[in-house]
Amino acid sequence: MADSGMNEDLLGLAQNWREEGRGVALATVIATWGSSPRPVGSQLVVRDDGTFRGSVSGGCIEGAVIGEAHAAIKDGEHRRLEFSVSNERAWEVGLTCGGTVQVFVEKLS
Repeated sequence: MADSGMNEDLLGLAQNWREEGRGVALATVIATWGSSPRPVGSQLVVRDDGTFRGSVSGGCIEGAVIGEAHAAIKDGEHRRLEFSVSNERAWEVGLTCGGTVQVFVEKLS
């Protein structure tokens, strides 16, 4: 289940989920260069049952981040992810320019 979560208290929601005994991971945009759908500080909170709220990018990047968040919930290891699209490739996929986004994913305990 997804929700834009842009006006939601994601950290409060994550805390509530933890208090319910759920496994939870938090993904945060830590750096961007060029074109990026979400600014630094954007967050996505993921619960062990597949529920998530917020956004760090959109599209296939978001799916990859959610997958890594589930892995972090299972193994307890944090991750620093980087996704890039060159200017040349960006045009091919319908973007006006390329960019890079870095996302930090951590299990909350």
